[in-house]
Amino acid sequence: MEKPVVKLSNYDPRWEKQFEYEKKRILDALGDKVFAIEYIGSTSIKGLQAKPIIDIIVAVQNIDEISNFIHPLSKIEFEYIPKPEFKDRRFFRKGQWGNGTCHLHMCEISSSEWIDKVLFRDYLRLHPEVAEQYASLKKELSSKYLFDRPTYTKNKEPFIKSIIEKARMELHSK
Repeated sequence: MEKPVVKLSNYDPRWEKQFEYEKKRILDALGDKVFAIEYIGSTSIKGLQAKPIIDIIVAVQNIDEISNFIHPLSKIEFEYIPKPEFKDRRFFRKGQWGNGTCHLHMCEISSSEWIDKVLFRDYLRLHPEVAEQYASLKKELSSKYLFDRPTYTKNKEPFIKSIIEKARMELHSK
């Protein structure tokens, strides 16, 4: 098994088209089980360097009904990856291990997973200077942890959490 490398790519406008393609396929596969579907992650921020992996978040009524989603999603090449550390979401991957093309995160629409991921994305879209700070951090971490994706991801968490908190505060002050 090849170790995943942290390789950032320049923003690619085709990522949006890839999301739209996958969104349609997911909706066709799951139908009315989907409450909402959003494009998240760094590839969803215009101009931001990112690992070229399309992150998609899908809201469902009950995350405990995961068994109802595994087979239909496998028909469109999404593999369910059990991750016990994820309490409020489920994870599917498209593509080979360490070399995936899409990550699908499934959670309930009222969950903090849904709210936080959409808040973070929206905040970066609205604040290009913060997106630039995030880009600088990612560049620094990717050069430091090129062959250690878990540590790269873990070291982004404090920045991400601080932005989510800032976004919450701004939302509540309106």
